[in-house]
Amino acid sequence: MAWNPFQDITNTKPLFLAVYSTVVVGIVFSTFYVVSSLYPGKLVYSGTWSSSPPFSREDSFQREYAPRLIPPSQDIVSNVSTARQTEVAMHTSNKESMFTRTIWDVPSASTEMPDLKSFQLTKEMINSRAKDNIIIVTFGNYAFMDFIINWVKHLTDLRVFNLLVGAMDTKLLEALYWKGVPVFDMGSNMNTIDVGWGSPTFHKMGREKVILINAILPFGFELLMCDTDMVWLKNPLPYFSRFPGADVLTSSDQVIPTVVDDSLEIWQQVSGALNIGIFHWRPTDSSKKLAKEWKEMLLADETIWDQNGFNELMHRSLGPSVDEEPGLVYAFDGNLKMGILPASIFCSGHTYFVQAMFQQLKLEPYAVHTTFQYAGTEGKRHRLREAMVFYDQPEYYDSPGGFLSFKPNIPRSLLLDGEHTVVSHFSLINFQLKQIRTALAIASLLNRTLVMPPLWCRLDRLWFGHPGVLPGTMTRQPFLCPMDHVFEVNVMLNGQGLTVEEFGPPINFREYSFLENPLLPEQVKESQLEVQVCDAISPNCMPKGTADGSGIIRLPKHSTEEVLKTVFSSYQHVKVIKFSSMEDAFGGFTDKVREDKFRNRVKRYVGIWCCVENRDRGHIYYDMYWDEKPGWRPVPPATPNEDRPPWYWSSILLSAPPRQRTERERERERERAMLMLISKQNLQLLWRNFKSSRFLQELC
Repeated sequence: MAWNPFQDITNTKPLFLAVYSTVVVGIVFSTFYVVSSLYPGKLVYSGTWSSSPPFSREDSFQREYAPRLIPPSQDIVSNVSTARQTEVAMHTSNKESMFTRTIWDVPSASTEMPDLKSFQLTKEMINSRAKDNIIIVTFGNYAFMDFIINWVKHLTDLRVFNLLVGAMDTKLLEALYWKGVPVFDMGSNMNTIDVGWGSPTFHKMGREKVILINAILPFGFELLMCDTDMVWLKNPLPYFSRFPGADVLTSSDQVIPTVVDDSLEIWQQVSGALNIGIFHWRPTDSSKKLAKEWKEMLLADETIWDQNGFNELMHRSLGPSVDEEPGLVYAFDGNLKMGILPASIFCSGHTYFVQAMFQQLKLEPYAVHTTFQYAGTEGKRHRLREAMVFYDQPEYYDSPGGFLSFKPNIPRSLLLDGEHTVVSHFSLINFQLKQIRTALAIASLLNRTLVMPPLWCRLDRLWFGHPGVLPGTMTRQPFLCPMDHVFEVNVMLNGQGLTVEEFGPPINFREYSFLENPLLPEQVKESQLEVQVCDAISPNCMPKGTADGSGIIRLPKHSTEEVLKTVFSSYQHVKVIKFSSMEDAFGGFTDKVREDKFRNRVKRYVGIWCCVENRDRGHIYYDMYWDEKPGWRPVPPATPNEDRPPWYWSSILLSAPPRQRTERERERERERAMLMLISKQNLQLLWRNFKSSRFLQELC
């Protein structure tokens, strides 16, 4: 018969029974304690399992075994060590204080991620973050993580802490939680990638915004809703409090100032669309009615852009002015009171980066929103970097290979003389392009990151035909223009198909203000080498580029690839090499394969200027190698077939397979291609590829 320990126990004397029972209880308690220590936060003394993210292996294990757990007796609980009680109390406290602790107060590494249900938006959650009954909210997916961190950092630097961030995917929610940012789950199940303006997912994000507004307003809080691609430069809450009767205060795309102080825009003179990137809502009946109709409109028709829907509703009934509230106007249903924030201080991408309207009016800007730009998310980020209002990670400011900068030398005549025309604008830009092209070449050879120079423009860039600058705006000519006015910043940053095999290695770059950024570390500021480009025949121009007693290198003009590599191999430890000029600084590549790849890459770095008035195709392509085309002129494409970037024809000649076009089409393309490749260097390139290309043999 099998051994039965319980029968043996009952047959023993009472003393041994007591000892045996004590040992068994001790083993049970010890086992429970060890298990709970191995899985902190999983076992709690209420007799249930704490929650874990859904669809995990741990969650299925909990569902299976949680009902079998028996709550320990009060006697056992009372014998738990003080340390364990403290750990449990801390864990519970962390969960409860998730939305009340100080922003940037990172959760303890010993705690676990709370259940997603605890991140659901509730009135209690908002109340824990609100101040003076106001909550500031933005939202996004993981692709905008750095924008969101930047948004929060600027607010907390301004001592504004009544904020919440809506996470459209779990990856962002978890990342923000572990950084100490108050975040809630929007339940959107959004992709973590950049969705791109105008895409179906982009429109879905717009609808999520409207749904979120409808969720918050009934809780009774004032709501300042913001896009993530904007930055707060000054605490806006005192400004909004000046207009207590406003149901909605909204930003706009107005580019012509209607006021010269910090008053609300004169609504009768506003021609730009209302912009929903920054707007303040009070929980009034009128604003709730507006939010409800806006949501119903968007959910009924997925083709409507959320901003267009908002404008349509607000203009349904616009006027008259609200007599007792200067600057406000009746809108929407005739009862809602709306105010339009002044674009001079609640800045768009145009009033801030192009016009610098706040500077000209001597005002302090509250915010900048990266609208009116031409390079997607990468362009938005770069503009904020140019303005030194973007917080990058420390490694951004100390590239391993070091940096290269140069002083642009622009003749006064190119900047100021003559009329501001398409011709004078391109003359100015082309002069700068040639220097930047040289700098890109040297940076690529030295494996350094190029600090771009300030870029000067004579003409503005827009999406439609215009006379150079919009009448009524405060745009000065010339003006310091954003880099995306000329360059394809997104192509330069993410490659977009520019493989190393065909286009050579990427060339890293930084914004023109980089070396003046307060976040630049001291080791970079203090490690700089000046390079003066000089004529080789000058007695003070040292042909080997050795540094003189002042620590300055005098480098001969037209230095070749090998000379540059030799000279600067001794200065790889220097963080910043600063050229006095890039005019004639580079004599050319020695490695022709590398040169061809470099040319292929940088040709795609420039974009278009837009646009000549009264033309179907009024845009004009910038050309990185304009100076190699005799008689080059800035003219728009005359026909759709000519509407190609400058690099298009050479790519067709060098890569297109034969016999895929009619004889007439091939003849026309041959003529156009030969005109584009008329320069000596391109003809040499054509000849080198002649024997290996059946297509070229047929053309010739």
